[in-house]
Amino acid sequence: MSVPLPAAAPLLEVRDLKVTFRTGAGLARAVDGLDCTIHAGETVGLVGESGCGKTVASLALLRLVDHAEGGHILPGSSVRLEGRELLALPLKEMQHVRGNHVAIVFQEPATAMNPVLSVGDQIAEVVRTHERVSAADAWRRAVDMLAMVGLPDAAQAAHAYPHQLSGGMLQRALIAMALVCRPQLLIADEPTTALDVTIQAEILELLKNLQQRLGMAVLLITHNLGIVAETTRRVYVMYAGQVVEEAATDRLFAAPAHPYTEGLLAAVPRVDAPAERLAAIPGQVPPATAWPQGCRFHPRCPHAWQKCVAAARGGTRPCGPLLAGQRARAARGPPSRGGDSGVTAPAPTAPLLEVEDLTVQHVRRAGFLGSRRETVHAVNGVSLAIAPRETLGLVGESGCGKTTLARAILRLIEPAGGAVRFGGEDVLGLSAPALRLLRRRMQIVFQDPVASLNPRMTIGRAIREGIEIHRLAEGADADRRVERLLDEVGLPRDAFDRYPHEFSGGQRQRAGIARALAVEPDFIVCDEPVSALDVSVQAQVLNLLKDLQQRRGLSYLFISHDLAVVRHVAPRIAVMYAGRIVEEGAAETIYHEPKHPYTAALLSAIPVPDPVTQRRRIVLEGEPPSPVRLPSGCPFHPRCPHPAKDELCGAERPPLAPKSSGQHAACHKTA
Repeated sequence: MSVPLPAAAPLLEVRDLKVTFRTGAGLARAVDGLDCTIHAGETVGLVGESGCGKTVASLALLRLVDHAEGGHILPGSSVRLEGRELLALPLKEMQHVRGNHVAIVFQEPATAMNPVLSVGDQIAEVVRTHERVSAADAWRRAVDMLAMVGLPDAAQAAHAYPHQLSGGMLQRALIAMALVCRPQLLIADEPTTALDVTIQAEILELLKNLQQRLGMAVLLITHNLGIVAETTRRVYVMYAGQVVEEAATDRLFAAPAHPYTEGLLAAVPRVDAPAERLAAIPGQVPPATAWPQGCRFHPRCPHAWQKCVAAARGGTRPCGPLLAGQRARAARGPPSRGGDSGVTAPAPTAPLLEVEDLTVQHVRRAGFLGSRRETVHAVNGVSLAIAPRETLGLVGESGCGKTTLARAILRLIEPAGGAVRFGGEDVLGLSAPALRLLRRRMQIVFQDPVASLNPRMTIGRAIREGIEIHRLAEGADADRRVERLLDEVGLPRDAFDRYPHEFSGGQRQRAGIARALAVEPDFIVCDEPVSALDVSVQAQVLNLLKDLQQRRGLSYLFISHDLAVVRHVAPRIAVMYAGRIVEEGAAETIYHEPKHPYTAALLSAIPVPDPVTQRRRIVLEGEPPSPVRLPSGCPFHPRCPHPAKDELCGAERPPLAPKSSGQHAACHKTA
């Protein structure tokens, strides 16, 4: 049921906000007429793909648009906080508004904090900037705020430097710094994007509790519609610098009026739905220097018709029936439909890849001037198998050993023990020349395409490099192979002579996939290939990987921390924690009846894009254990919420054993 919106005057009122940037490609109209309101105490979502103008809009609200970079808030724009026009304030008064009345939490906490100052010093500095208090009082406020946001041993955490805190702890510290002066409005710009789903759940719960405790309003900027469904009261959907739809959250999810909103919702991988092919939005957000004429979404819209192209801004009629309080900007034409394709397991056959009791350890220096040696137990006796044409999903939190395991399988790092067989060959026993030949059949797509593509090498050269190294073709033949690969992964032919920085994140990831395919492998490790992508681009890449598997007969090891994503690509799943597999089995069985409490916690932490659906969330306490000091017994027992755990859990490590529902799990307390 919809919650009535407040009738009182809004806390924040934005009218016709326009922000431009002068660039080498021309004038970029990053925000082009934004209207929105936020009332005291409510949470409002601002959603859309990267490049739609969400972050620029949030910076403009605080007048943080960088004039040195050519940014400019145009005359006629209005941002009123409690009736006071912020855009007209002298700079000194505006500095008082920031932090005291409106604060912001940035997407990347590691870059938002000063690496050479302790966390406590940075929070205390905010207090002393805005209030006349002593250094001792400011420090006490900082420690109290760190305790309020749930940092264990806040007094000690205040003395820590940013690099000494985990991602979740650092995000809590950044929230503490934003809220230490008790602002009326908090702008949270993608506050959980880089976090695991379990840490994400903790941060969202923290923001909810702090909002209730402090009585503040929240503007939540995100591309995760599951988070929007669970946390917001109203939603603005932004595309190409404009708001294309506004509605109460439950109404927007029940009956989206704009095709762009429909597309975003259809592209979301859902943990509570069958594993169907995702309905990806074709193409990408156009550059802000060249917004399309008429409806800006029409080049990507399945319902576009003549009026969409010809319609002037603001002159189109709404798409479909609008509910009360709902506004949309589009002119809908005849619908088009596409088919679905679910995830199916291949017929049983001999494994292509077999891993037995694989162990990875390395020694690192610690202490003053590296005086102490520590052994890092990264992977601790992992066994798994992958059949031809099969996808195995490998899931778990950051630091559990997923990437290390994958690199050890490929012998990019050397294991300490165990066995790896690929097509019957002993991978760990191969000489360097023999391993080079085998690597043609085993490739990897990395998580960060920016870091994995050489910035000084064109996309064509990067793809062609593997072809030439393995002597598959040369000269014009090699170029033709590259062009066919560009076609296959959905990149334009002119990408051959362009550099990585000229492409979007999704396009760079497609280039990384093309580079892996260039040597015609049988098996590809996909290491978090969509974790940094918008939901629409994520759907495109997931569908591409499935299509390539069907055409080329590929096997995948698909690594992710998001079980909702894995459900749409993998018929079988292995769950990893502290270097060990703690549950493995058929995906549908695990989703419906998880046997390990860690798997159950991961599933419960995934936001579902449906505000009506109520799910019991299992919030795990604390952080995953250090691979240097693993707990005795079951490594999960210090965080385990299982009501029946006892001394046995802390004394004896449970084996990965068959359970009643067919999967294997390493838990003393589940049958």
